[in-house]
Amino acid sequence: MMKHLALAFGLLISSILPAAAADVNVPVEAYKLKNGLRVILSRDNAVPVITVYMIYDVGARSEEKGRTGFAHLFEHMMFEGSANAPKGTHNKAVESNGGVFNGSTHPDFTDYYEVLPSNKLATALWLESDRMRNLSINEENLKNQKEAVKQERRLSFDNQPYNTAIVDVWPTLMFHNWQSSHSLIGSFEDLNNATLADVSRFFKTYYAPDNAALIIVGDIQNAEARKLIETYFGDIPAQPIPKRPDLTEPADFKAVKQVQKDPLAQVPAVIIGYPGPKRRSADYYAIHMIDAILTAGDSSRFRMDLVKGKESIIQYEAELGWPFASWRDYRDPEPYAMFIVHKPNFTGEQIVGQVQDEIAKLQNQPVDEKELERVKTQVRAGAIKEMQSSQNRALALAQFELAEGNAELINTELDRILAVTSAQIQAAAKKYLVPEKRAVLEIQPAPAQAPKEAK
Repeated sequence: MMKHLALAFGLLISSILPAAAADVNVPVEAYKLKNGLRVILSRDNAVPVITVYMIYDVGARSEEKGRTGFAHLFEHMMFEGSANAPKGTHNKAVESNGGVFNGSTHPDFTDYYEVLPSNKLATALWLESDRMRNLSINEENLKNQKEAVKQERRLSFDNQPYNTAIVDVWPTLMFHNWQSSHSLIGSFEDLNNATLADVSRFFKTYYAPDNAALIIVGDIQNAEARKLIETYFGDIPAQPIPKRPDLTEPADFKAVKQVQKDPLAQVPAVIIGYPGPKRRSADYYAIHMIDAILTAGDSSRFRMDLVKGKESIIQYEAELGWPFASWRDYRDPEPYAMFIVHKPNFTGEQIVGQVQDEIAKLQNQPVDEKELERVKTQVRAGAIKEMQSSQNRALALAQFELAEGNAELINTELDRILAVTSAQIQAAAKKYLVPEKRAVLEIQPAPAQAPKEAK
């Protein structure tokens, strides 16, 4: 997150959130190029910085069987250079101007961004348009990035505690549809089998202007920005809109439990999840508030009752869409799930019971209005803080544009969340967070292997 001087910080607050109002007020100008590229401009001249954010409507859940890991592989390929910006040009062009850039792969989208001084808008647009237009896809680049993805998996997942259970095992418990249950990272076998033709076809299918959105947030003049966007993106040809995968899950989810031995884990952990509600439904906002009541801040119920009270858990995280999404980029179907590291003198079953007891309190008795107001104040403060980052604003605008076709929703979501009542919280807890619809994955440290005898 960009950190600005106190004066700029105050100006930004005033520009996006009127005093004594709950509403967020992010400027939004939305339009579409003739080739289908959706464009969102959000002007904020508080500081001379811009975020250029490109999002493609393709993620791991769009992959085919035998081609797992393609979305992530292609994220890497996007930094291998393009026709007019050879390999290394992107890095130098951004970093030499004091900027930062990156990309990431998600279940339902892949995104790329540059944060730069505002006078370098044309540079960012040139870089993004050139790789959309003519990415360098060749055997050498493909071979390099296959190995890079494999190495990333080894370092970040296979050799880190809990991560294999989270990435490879947990989705198979939470989802029955292969599109959602397969590994986000993919398998070595599928990566090895990826051909140049496969990668070229993936690029042509998904990396087209009519399957993407461009969001620019920050110190811009909208008319000038529109001219530059038309110059760099206007003549990139559209492609047929790809068919969306069927993500339908069976309606009768049944409770499931599994134990995973992890030789890298030093202390046990447990993952608990429940199939979640429809995005932007009344229950969606209620579950969001339930999460805040249970887990947000030092006065949350988990902190007070389980960390300090029972002294059973060490750390936790929870979210609508956990572990690969958040409430903001939650797409159906997703769970409400949590990851809890706990003390070894408690069993996973005991921790699950304690969590369900906390949920039962919400089911059996309405949340006290004083507590609810405190949590809402905390949620509101968090939303304000989140919107202070131009990158976070860009992400939020992109999600509403891709998921609902309406980036303006960024200005009304906070009101929907803050309007949740204690009765809605109680009803949602009873409807969704029940043992009969619960998935549990206990992660237990594997026994230490005995040293081999010297021969």
